[in-house]
Amino acid sequence: MTSVEEPARSGGRVRDAARTRTEILDVATREFSRAGFAGARVDEIAARTSTTKRMIYYYFGGKEQLFTAVLERAYTAIRQAEQELDVEHLDPVAAIRRLAELTFDHHEAHPDFIRLVSIENIHEAEHIADSEALGRIGSPALEVIGRILATGRESGLFTADVDAVDVHAMISAFCFFRVSNRHTFGALFGRDLTAPGRREHYRAMLGDMVIAYLTADRAAG
Repeated sequence: MTSVEEPARSGGRVRDAARTRTEILDVATREFSRAGFAGARVDEIAARTSTTKRMIYYYFGGKEQLFTAVLERAYTAIRQAEQELDVEHLDPVAAIRRLAELTFDHHEAHPDFIRLVSIENIHEAEHIADSEALGRIGSPALEVIGRILATGRESGLFTADVDAVDVHAMISAFCFFRVSNRHTFGALFGRDLTAPGRREHYRAMLGDMVIAYLTADRAAG
């Protein structure tokens, strides 16, 4: 793509790059999560910011690159939260519960992230596959889970023959479903999975399920 000269504000003052990119990404996150990749329009994103379509192309290159940048920022946010999680002082059971609660809290607080991931799955993760940044992000949670599982097995608390990816999938599946399927689940079964009055019930239930699986006495069968 031919490079685009950076637009200037009235008076010849160039907008602050970091602030402009953040504003564009904020609006683009809402627009992509609302309309999907196919339905979102760069014109609409520009209209909802104090920038221009030309400015968006200058910073991101186009709609594909903008959506990828939105995904990169969304995944980076949860990876940073995982990196900041301190469970080294906890016993394995308490540690795995705390990790599950982190995912629960993050997914609940970021419904746009849930919608973006759903949209990217519709597109078979093509934007993630093409993103060098996302390929390098990995998941700090996997390293933490791996250490917790090792400690749990050494102490005899954990018996399940699973790895960190399996446990990560268990936790993510419940947290993701609770937010992504709240409307269909509510329509079918008459229960809002995100109702404030049942929040702590589901938060505790998630930890209980994971711990029960990891500590089950499989020799009893």
